[in-house]
Amino acid sequence: MRLIDLTVLLDPANRDRLPPPLQSAAGVVAPRIDYLRPGEAAGKDEFCAHLGCNHDELPDGEGWGSEHLNDFSSHCGTHVDAPLHSGSLCEGKPARTIDQIDLGELFRPGMVLDLRPWAKGGEYVTIEMLDLAIAAVGRAVEPGDAVLMRTGQEAFTMDDPQFYNQPGMSAEATLHLTRMGATILGTDAVGWDLPFRLMNAKFRESGDKALLWDGHKAITRREAFIVQQMCNLAALPPTGFHVGFFPIKLAGCSAAPARVVAFVPD
Repeated sequence: MRLIDLTVLLDPANRDRLPPPLQSAAGVVAPRIDYLRPGEAAGKDEFCAHLGCNHDELPDGEGWGSEHLNDFSSHCGTHVDAPLHSGSLCEGKPARTIDQIDLGELFRPGMVLDLRPWAKGGEYVTIEMLDLAIAAVGRAVEPGDAVLMRTGQEAFTMDDPQFYNQPGMSAEATLHLTRMGATILGTDAVGWDLPFRLMNAKFRESGDKALLWDGHKAITRREAFIVQQMCNLAALPPTGFHVGFFPIKLAGCSAAPARVVAFVPD
Protein backbone atom coordinates (compact mmCIF):
# COMPACT_ATOMS: atom_id res chain seq x y z
CA MET A 1 0.00 0.00 0.00
CA ARG A 2 1.35 3.39 -0.98
CA LEU A 3 0.26 6.57 0.82
CA ILE A 4 0.12 9.68 -1.35
CA ASP A 5 -0.27 13.04 0.33
CA LEU A 6 -2.76 15.23 -1.52
CA THR A 7 -2.47 18.13 0.93
CA VAL A 8 -0.84 21.50 0.26
CA LEU A 9 1.72 22.88 2.71
CA LEU A 10 0.44 25.65 5.00
CA ASP A 11 3.41 27.99 4.64
CA PRO A 12 3.02 31.55 6.03
CA ALA A 13 5.41 32.76 3.33
CA ASN A 14 2.65 32.12 0.79
CA ARG A 15 0.55 34.90 2.29
CA ASP A 16 2.96 37.46 0.82
CA ARG A 17 2.72 35.84 -2.62
CA LEU A 18 -0.97 36.72 -2.98
CA PRO A 19 -1.73 39.65 -5.31
CA PRO A 20 -2.88 42.83 -3.48
CA PRO A 21 -6.62 42.35 -4.24
CA LEU A 22 -6.52 38.98 -2.44
CA GLN A 23 -4.48 39.97 0.60
CA SER A 24 -7.65 40.25 2.68
CA ALA A 25 -8.18 36.50 2.10
CA ALA A 26 -4.67 35.48 3.17
CA GLY A 27 -6.11 33.27 5.92
CA VAL A 28 -7.33 30.77 3.32
CA VAL A 29 -3.73 30.23 2.13
CA ALA A 30 -1.92 29.88 5.45
CA PRO A 31 -2.09 31.18 9.00
CA ARG A 32 0.32 33.68 10.42
CA ILE A 33 2.59 31.65 12.68
CA ASP A 34 4.58 32.94 15.63
CA TYR A 35 7.37 30.41 16.12
CA LEU A 36 8.67 29.83 19.66
CA ARG A 37 11.89 27.80 19.43
CA PRO A 38 13.30 25.76 22.33
CA GLY A 39 16.70 27.48 22.29
CA GLU A 40 15.39 31.00 21.77
CA ALA A 41 14.08 33.47 24.32
CA ALA A 42 10.40 33.08 23.39
CA GLY A 43 10.48 29.31 23.84
CA LYS A 44 12.33 29.64 27.11
CA ASP A 45 10.01 32.37 28.40
CA GLU A 46 6.84 30.38 27.75
CA PHE A 47 8.32 27.25 29.35
CA CYS A 48 9.37 29.20 32.44
CA ALA A 49 6.02 30.93 32.72
CA HIS A 50 4.19 27.60 32.85
CA LEU A 51 6.63 25.63 34.98
CA GLY A 52 7.62 28.37 37.43
CA CYS A 53 11.36 28.38 36.76
CA ASN A 54 13.90 30.74 35.25
CA HIS A 55 16.28 30.43 32.33
CA ASP A 56 19.19 29.32 34.53
CA GLU A 57 17.10 26.36 35.75
CA LEU A 58 16.06 25.02 32.33
CA PRO A 59 16.96 21.38 31.69
CA ASP A 60 19.64 21.31 28.96
CA GLY A 61 19.31 25.08 28.82
CA GLU A 62 16.27 25.03 26.56
CA GLY A 63 12.56 25.60 26.79
CA TRP A 64 10.05 24.02 24.41
CA GLY A 65 8.99 24.46 20.83
CA SER A 66 5.58 26.03 20.38
CA GLU A 67 3.67 27.94 17.73
CA HIS A 68 0.83 30.45 17.86
CA LEU A 69 -1.48 30.38 14.83
CA ASN A 70 -3.21 33.62 13.88
CA ASP A 71 -5.59 34.69 11.10
CA PHE A 72 -6.37 31.03 10.40
CA SER A 73 -9.50 30.50 8.27
CA SER A 74 -11.56 27.33 8.61
CA HIS A 75 -11.12 27.18 4.80
CA CYS A 76 -7.32 27.32 5.01
CA GLY A 77 -5.26 25.30 2.54
CA THR A 78 -6.57 21.87 1.60
CA HIS A 79 -9.91 21.82 3.36
CA VAL A 80 -13.26 20.05 3.43
CA ASP A 81 -16.39 22.15 3.00
CA ALA A 82 -19.34 21.00 5.06
CA PRO A 83 -22.81 21.58 3.57
CA LEU A 84 -23.25 24.64 5.84
CA HIS A 85 -20.70 26.48 3.72
CA SER A 86 -23.15 26.54 0.81
CA GLY A 87 -26.21 27.59 2.79
CA SER A 88 -28.17 27.12 6.00
CA LEU A 89 -30.40 24.45 4.39
CA CYS A 90 -29.35 21.37 2.44
CA GLU A 91 -32.02 19.24 0.75
CA GLY A 92 -34.56 21.17 2.79
CA LYS A 93 -32.99 20.27 6.16
CA PRO A 94 -30.52 22.14 8.39
CA ALA A 95 -27.15 21.90 6.69
CA ARG A 96 -24.54 19.86 8.52
CA THR A 97 -21.41 21.32 10.07
CA ILE A 98 -17.96 19.78 9.74
CA ASP A 99 -18.11 18.09 13.16
CA GLN A 100 -21.40 16.39 12.22
CA ILE A 101 -19.81 14.44 9.37
CA ASP A 102 -18.84 10.90 10.30
CA LEU A 103 -15.33 9.76 9.40
CA GLY A 104 -16.83 6.87 7.47
CA GLU A 105 -18.25 9.41 5.03
CA LEU A 106 -14.77 10.83 4.51
CA PHE A 107 -12.94 7.62 3.58
CA ARG A 108 -14.18 6.83 0.09
CA PRO A 109 -13.25 5.09 -3.17
CA GLY A 110 -11.61 7.61 -5.45
CA MET A 111 -11.44 8.38 -9.12
CA VAL A 112 -9.52 11.13 -10.93
CA LEU A 113 -11.14 12.97 -13.81
CA ASP A 114 -8.38 14.37 -16.00
CA LEU A 115 -10.02 17.43 -17.53
CA ARG A 116 -6.84 18.94 -18.95
CA PRO A 117 -7.60 18.10 -22.60
CA TRP A 118 -10.76 20.21 -22.49
CA ALA A 119 -10.89 22.57 -19.50
CA LYS A 120 -9.73 26.16 -19.95
CA GLY A 121 -8.91 28.74 -17.34
CA GLY A 122 -11.73 31.13 -16.59
CA GLU A 123 -14.34 28.98 -18.32
CA TYR A 124 -16.94 26.51 -17.07
CA VAL A 125 -16.29 22.78 -16.97
CA THR A 126 -19.20 21.35 -18.93
CA ILE A 127 -21.16 18.15 -18.49
CA GLU A 128 -19.75 16.96 -21.81
CA MET A 129 -16.21 17.38 -20.50
CA LEU A 130 -17.07 15.44 -17.36
CA ASP A 131 -18.56 12.59 -19.39
CA LEU A 132 -15.51 12.41 -21.63
CA ALA A 133 -13.21 12.28 -18.59
CA ILE A 134 -15.39 9.62 -16.93
CA ALA A 135 -15.28 7.51 -20.10
CA ALA A 136 -11.48 7.78 -20.09
CA VAL A 137 -11.38 6.35 -16.56
CA GLY A 138 -13.21 3.26 -17.80
CA ARG A 139 -15.90 3.05 -15.13
CA ALA A 140 -18.93 5.06 -14.13
CA VAL A 141 -19.17 7.25 -11.04
CA GLU A 142 -20.57 5.03 -8.30
CA PRO A 143 -22.56 5.97 -5.18
CA GLY A 144 -20.23 7.19 -2.46
CA ASP A 145 -17.31 8.00 -4.76
CA ALA A 146 -14.82 10.78 -4.18
CA VAL A 147 -14.40 12.39 -7.59
CA LEU A 148 -11.18 14.41 -7.90
CA MET A 149 -10.86 16.98 -10.67
CA ARG A 150 -7.46 17.40 -12.30
CA THR A 151 -7.91 20.75 -14.02
CA GLY A 152 -4.33 21.54 -15.01
CA GLN A 153 -3.90 24.15 -12.30
CA GLU A 154 -0.89 22.24 -10.98
CA ALA A 155 1.09 23.93 -13.78
CA PHE A 156 0.82 27.32 -12.06
CA THR A 157 2.34 28.66 -8.87
CA MET A 158 0.83 31.37 -6.68
CA ASP A 159 3.06 33.90 -8.44
CA ASP A 160 1.32 33.25 -11.76
CA PRO A 161 -1.94 35.13 -12.50
CA GLN A 162 -3.30 31.94 -14.09
CA PHE A 163 -3.29 30.33 -10.65
CA TYR A 164 -6.31 32.52 -9.87
CA ASN A 165 -8.02 31.90 -13.22
CA GLN A 166 -9.15 28.33 -12.66
CA PRO A 167 -11.75 26.43 -14.70
CA GLY A 168 -14.98 26.47 -12.69
CA MET A 169 -17.79 24.07 -12.00
CA SER A 170 -21.31 25.29 -12.70
CA ALA A 171 -24.39 24.20 -10.78
CA GLU A 172 -25.35 21.88 -13.64
CA ALA A 173 -21.92 20.22 -13.76
CA THR A 174 -21.82 19.84 -9.97
CA LEU A 175 -25.30 18.28 -9.89
CA HIS A 176 -24.33 15.97 -12.75
CA LEU A 177 -21.72 14.40 -10.46
CA THR A 178 -23.86 14.28 -7.34
CA ARG A 179 -26.80 12.75 -9.22
CA MET A 180 -24.49 9.94 -10.27
CA GLY A 181 -23.69 9.37 -6.62
CA ALA A 182 -20.50 11.30 -5.92
CA THR A 183 -20.44 12.46 -2.29
CA ILE A 184 -17.01 14.12 -2.24
CA LEU A 185 -15.97 16.56 -4.94
CA GLY A 186 -12.30 17.48 -4.96
CA THR A 187 -10.26 19.85 -7.09
CA ASP A 188 -6.63 20.84 -7.55
CA ALA A 189 -7.79 24.42 -8.14
CA VAL A 190 -7.91 27.22 -5.59
CA GLY A 191 -11.71 27.26 -5.95
CA TRP A 192 -14.53 24.99 -7.09
CA ASP A 193 -16.40 27.73 -8.95
CA LEU A 194 -15.27 30.20 -11.57
CA PRO A 195 -13.06 33.01 -10.27
CA PHE A 196 -15.17 35.52 -8.36
CA ARG A 197 -14.51 38.38 -10.77
CA LEU A 198 -15.86 36.32 -13.68
CA MET A 199 -18.94 35.19 -11.80
CA ASN A 200 -19.64 38.80 -10.89
CA ALA A 201 -19.23 39.86 -14.53
CA LYS A 202 -21.68 37.17 -15.70
CA PHE A 203 -24.15 38.25 -13.04
CA ARG A 204 -23.86 41.95 -13.96
CA GLU A 205 -24.31 41.17 -17.64
CA SER A 206 -27.34 38.91 -17.22
CA GLY A 207 -28.87 40.05 -13.94
CA ASP A 208 -29.23 36.39 -12.99
CA LYS A 209 -28.25 36.08 -9.32
CA ALA A 210 -28.22 32.28 -9.67
CA LEU A 211 -24.85 32.69 -11.42
CA LEU A 212 -23.22 33.86 -8.18
CA TRP A 213 -21.28 30.96 -6.64
CA ASP A 214 -23.52 28.49 -8.47
CA GLY A 215 -21.19 25.49 -8.15
CA HIS A 216 -21.21 25.70 -4.37
CA LYS A 217 -24.90 26.58 -4.19
CA ALA A 218 -25.70 23.32 -5.98
CA ILE A 219 -24.78 21.53 -2.74
CA THR A 220 -27.90 23.00 -1.11
CA ARG A 221 -29.92 20.88 -3.54
CA ARG A 222 -27.98 17.62 -3.22
CA GLU A 223 -25.55 17.09 -0.36
CA ALA A 224 -21.87 16.55 -1.03
CA PHE A 225 -18.59 17.74 0.44
CA ILE A 226 -16.33 20.00 -1.64
CA VAL A 227 -12.56 19.77 -1.14
CA GLN A 228 -10.37 22.52 -2.58
CA GLN A 229 -6.64 23.21 -2.93
CA MET A 230 -5.59 19.60 -3.42
CA CYS A 231 -2.23 18.61 -4.92
CA ASN A 232 -0.39 15.55 -6.32
CA LEU A 233 -3.36 14.28 -8.34
CA ALA A 234 -0.87 13.42 -11.08
CA ALA A 235 0.55 10.73 -8.78
CA LEU A 236 -2.77 8.85 -8.64
CA PRO A 237 -4.13 6.20 -10.97
CA PRO A 238 -7.50 7.00 -12.55
CA THR A 239 -9.29 4.69 -10.08
CA GLY A 240 -8.72 1.68 -7.81
CA PHE A 241 -7.71 3.59 -4.67
CA HIS A 242 -9.31 5.10 -1.56
CA VAL A 243 -8.93 8.60 -0.15
CA GLY A 244 -9.15 9.72 3.46
CA PHE A 245 -10.26 13.31 4.02
CA PHE A 246 -9.59 14.00 7.70
CA PRO A 247 -10.60 17.53 8.75
CA ILE A 248 -9.87 19.13 12.09
CA LYS A 249 -12.90 18.60 14.33
CA LEU A 250 -14.07 22.21 14.73
CA ALA A 251 -17.35 22.75 16.58
CA GLY A 252 -20.14 24.21 14.48
CA CYS A 253 -17.92 25.23 11.56
CA SER A 254 -18.66 25.25 7.84
CA ALA A 255 -15.28 23.75 6.93
CA ALA A 256 -11.95 22.66 8.34
CA PRO A 257 -8.40 22.22 7.08
CA ALA A 258 -7.74 18.55 6.37
CA ARG A 259 -4.95 16.07 5.82
CA VAL A 260 -5.98 14.32 2.63
CA VAL A 261 -4.23 11.04 1.85
CA ALA A 262 -4.74 8.55 -0.96
CA PHE A 263 -4.32 4.85 -0.18
CA VAL A 264 -3.09 3.17 -3.36
CA PRO A 265 -2.64 -0.63 -3.52
CA ASP A 266 0.80 -1.84 -4.67
